[in-house]
Amino acid sequence: MSIAMTIYPRLVLDALSTVRYPGNGKSIVENEMVTDDIQIDGLKVHFAITFPKNPDPFSKSVVKAAEAAVRSFASTEAEVTIDVRYKENAGKTDAEDVPAINAKHIIAVSSGKGGVGKSTVAANLAISLARMGHRVGLLDTDIFGPSIPKMFQVEGQTPFASEVQDENNETKTVIEPIEQYGVKLLSIGFFINADQPTLWRGAMACNALKQLITEANWGELDYFILDTPPGTSDIHLSLLSLLKITGAVIVSTPQQVALADARKGINMYLNDKVNVPILGLVENMAWFTPRELPDNKYYIFGKEGCKALAQELNVPLLAQIPLVQGICEDSDSGLPPSLKPSTPEGIAYMSLAAKVVTQVDKLSLSKQ
Repeated sequence: MSIAMTIYPRLVLDALSTVRYPGNGKSIVENEMVTDDIQIDGLKVHFAITFPKNPDPFSKSVVKAAEAAVRSFASTEAEVTIDVRYKENAGKTDAEDVPAINAKHIIAVSSGKGGVGKSTVAANLAISLARMGHRVGLLDTDIFGPSIPKMFQVEGQTPFASEVQDENNETKTVIEPIEQYGVKLLSIGFFINADQPTLWRGAMACNALKQLITEANWGELDYFILDTPPGTSDIHLSLLSLLKITGAVIVSTPQQVALADARKGINMYLNDKVNVPILGLVENMAWFTPRELPDNKYYIFGKEGCKALAQELNVPLLAQIPLVQGICEDSDSGLPPSLKPSTPEGIAYMSLAAKVVTQVDKLSLSKQ
């Protein structure tokens, strides 16, 4: 009688660490032959093994050993599916060589922790870029806490499906993003009950996210903004595997606790295996300014902590956004402050957008 076990990625990796590649005697984990995208749904385990050449004389034996190792270490009832890939052509089909989305620049807006105003920054950055004349798409990748529909006053709307011709002149069904304030939008919030929690495993969330990217009619975009979940998670790994991200904008408050988490987010993008440039930091809720005392600044969460971190890491401080009552009220009502470019907060977001464009242009020039 077998004992049911909870299967998780670390357990699978530990099992695969016992599988040796006969070509050099090292484990397939040591050889970095196992992809980072290990998908688990109950007892179903799916991952890929990349072999150094095609054909590889050891591929069949290694795959069988990997299947046996997972069942032995994780669960005897595990259903193991393994994709075989080869380094010579990266194991990609022609379809996989096609970019997931037609965007010149893909910007990830991230934060180390929740509650720092990341989604507010992402929404206002997208609108400000659109007001500058750019073609902009915004994807709410926070599967478990989507907020973009409310911020854009499109709660309750549902994107419709349409049929388009692909590059092979074949008809395919795609999701049409909702457009508001000049920005194309998609969020899991359009497809679920807003009052109910999303009780999905990581693999389900990642698959839903992939659909919103690859099965949507985004058209040609200048900027594709990703409002990512707080922290570092399976969602971030899925985004990195699907998209060639131009750079990341990190949002934090000046508070030391938030800055400590922001460092983790920065280190994730700068990791050798990820290697996504940091376009800069945004210090949100930098100070509080009462409506009746517009010239006063009260540093509720500390003073210029994000500015100090930017200087330490030698990355630009893109903006210091004040904590203004109007930002909260406007965001809750679906009228982001970037729609009012003459207000102090509207000016701050337009300035942020301009600096992001400058940093992207600098990055493009450095690669030429």
